[in-house]
Amino acid sequence: MRGGGELGEAWHNQGKVLMKRNTFSDFIHCAEHLIEERYTRADLLVARGGSAGGMLMGVTANWRPDLFRVVVAENPAMDELHHMLDPALPGVTSHYQEWGDPRDPEQFEYFRSWDAYTNISAQDYPDMLVTAGLHDPRVPYWEPAKYVAKLRATKTDDHVLLLRTKMSGHGRAPGLHDFLRELAFKYAFVLERMGLGGTERELPSEKTPRVTPRE
Repeated sequence: MRGGGELGEAWHNQGKVLMKRNTFSDFIHCAEHLIEERYTRADLLVARGGSAGGMLMGVTANWRPDLFRVVVAENPAMDELHHMLDPALPGVTSHYQEWGDPRDPEQFEYFRSWDAYTNISAQDYPDMLVTAGLHDPRVPYWEPAKYVAKLRATKTDDHVLLLRTKMSGHGRAPGLHDFLRELAFKYAFVLERMGLGGTERELPSEKTPRVTPRE
């Protein structure tokens, strides 16, 4: 979020380090806008992100669990507060300028205010699919695993929370067929949790969202 700098360098800088929370708020505001403009509803909205985008999924689920029906977090960086304390780990130092350096006391406290794993709370969460890679060199498989374990022990709902660990690494599965199989699994999970897994089912008719662009 804000990584492309579409609105200029100042806008980008306002989403870094001690203002990092703005990037998560951006995502939430976009979802709220879609609902306010009646393009969708919270019970028809799905969030999906991977790696740093998976971290975004974790933070969003903590802050606004009511905003999405399903959340898919792919190889998510969920325990970055602890991970980033060790600069010897792969990729850690390259993220200091964007996410902050938790070795600095002030940045540590700010980092802790949004870290996905640290801020899991006793509340209802959406249905969630979390994936991990056993040989992932960027996000160790234990980050999504410990996130899921803590979330299962803390959340107050009975929604599905599924951890799927693959043998591959951080990116897409090698080979087209394996990639398509993984993608089909994710879509099947989403559709099933939204009640759209059978051909006999239809979208809820109440307050049907507008799907055409605004004039």
